[in-house]
Amino acid sequence: MGTLLTSCSFSYVNFRLHSLPLDNERIQMFKLKGLRKKKGYCYFTSRGVSYKRASFGIFRRFRCFCSVNDNDPEKNEDNISKDSSVSTASPDEAEEKSSNSNEFTSDKTPTSVSSPPPTISPVGPAYNNFQVDSFKLMELLGPEKVDPADAKLIKEKLFGYSTFWVTKEEPFGDLGEGILFLGNLRRKREDVFAKLQTQLAEITGDKYNLFMIEEPNSEGPDPRGGPRVSFGLLRKEVSEPGPTTLWQYVIALLLFLLTFGSSVELGIASQINRLPPEVVKYFTDPDAIEPPDMELLYPFVETALPLAYGVLGVLLFHEVGHFLAALPKKVKLSIPFFIPNITLGSFGAITQFKSILPDRSTKVDVSLAGPFAGAALSFSMFAVGLLLSSNPDAAGDLVQVPSSLFQGSLLLGLISRATLGYTAMHASTVTIHPLVIAGWCGLTTTAFNMLPVGCLDGGRAVQGAFGRSALIGFGLTTYTLLGLGVLGGPLSLPWGLYVLICQRTPEKPCLNDVTEVGTWRKAFVTVAICFVLLTLLPVWDELAEELGIGLVTTF
Repeated sequence: MGTLLTSCSFSYVNFRLHSLPLDNERIQMFKLKGLRKKKGYCYFTSRGVSYKRASFGIFRRFRCFCSVNDNDPEKNEDNISKDSSVSTASPDEAEEKSSNSNEFTSDKTPTSVSSPPPTISPVGPAYNNFQVDSFKLMELLGPEKVDPADAKLIKEKLFGYSTFWVTKEEPFGDLGEGILFLGNLRRKREDVFAKLQTQLAEITGDKYNLFMIEEPNSEGPDPRGGPRVSFGLLRKEVSEPGPTTLWQYVIALLLFLLTFGSSVELGIASQINRLPPEVVKYFTDPDAIEPPDMELLYPFVETALPLAYGVLGVLLFHEVGHFLAALPKKVKLSIPFFIPNITLGSFGAITQFKSILPDRSTKVDVSLAGPFAGAALSFSMFAVGLLLSSNPDAAGDLVQVPSSLFQGSLLLGLISRATLGYTAMHASTVTIHPLVIAGWCGLTTTAFNMLPVGCLDGGRAVQGAFGRSALIGFGLTTYTLLGLGVLGGPLSLPWGLYVLICQRTPEKPCLNDVTEVGTWRKAFVTVAICFVLLTLLPVWDELAEELGIGLVTTF
């Protein structure tokens, strides 16, 4: 005998519920009897806590599916409606109404969720009609939430009149898996936070992380001065980043090899005045389709290695700066993921925080250490290269590059013009040492990584120094300038796409995300952003013509 699944219609029911709790979500099922001894089963979900606001005991709309004998269509038509929705009620209301209705009778024994009735087919129309709330499913499969018993204990033991008086609780975290305690601060915020962290470790051990953040949607500043603060609670396995996996190490190694290849390619391209004509034509003529014999490039690989080592040295020095700054702060960093680029050799590297930062000062220090180290080495190579370019003894190592290269950066173009002079710079090509190219590429890459947007070093530094709201304003301005080609010239579009794909998300909050970083750190970040703008701002034609940086053609 086959079965037919249809929807049942009724005004109210007398039923008994059996639920299987899964965190704050319940999948509930009740068994319906009646309809001339035909059995039906109704499923619905009830949610204990919603994402934005707490709401207990809320039942959602559900459908009722009845299993009947498909050989008796007349009886089916008498008792079953094809499609109707059930008006839901709480269990107490349903039980109260059952005394006035004998149409339905509840089962004596609740039905087990783990053993579905055999009369209902697991495939077919049931799956087409059964509507699953996707958000509830995400909540079921999402991160583990704060234990309600722990939350009650923490609220009673941690907070009080002498520290922080809780007036309200809200969901906290990306999926509302934590608790945000809002209230009134009673003492200095740093002292209160230190005391709460100590007491939390004593009460729950190494189970939760406590965050001090600015109160969202605050109506005004704290009467004691500064912004109003709130305290967020998350489980450690939810809030702390996961360890680096084996596949991530493999990917990092492959990216490093690709970056090494792009750096060697940059070294070969810098010798364009020495390359065979067919190779030069392939790389410079847009109509060239057939690639030349790559064996012609083999003799130039060895001479390209010094430039490649210089580019890779800047990248490694940058990452060493990050690790040296993170070490005394006990901050863990991931292995760097280098991003190859044929124009600069590399776009830099993606380095993730593998532990929660204790405060905003640490975020600024670690973020600035890498770019400062990379910029110091790059500028040293650039300056030494300019000095060697004027030295007759190094004539055998010099290469010729288009003078338009120096129009790509206002700061570096002015330094090159002051060092090499008008005659050398006011020409179609300029003879320079390869160290100039390595230093130039290193400084440009460092400047791009210091742009105040997303999760770049510059974005992290601005977020730590001036706050998340300031980063949003800086980020919108940066995206606008990159989109207009004002910063970086022809590299602005690929770099903007790289940031949007890989680095657009701001860094997560620190444990203490409220305490200011101080005047000196803000000054360092401001000076760094100014140098970034001067490095990535091209030399406009009028200034280039006046200073003699290249040959500017005017029509």
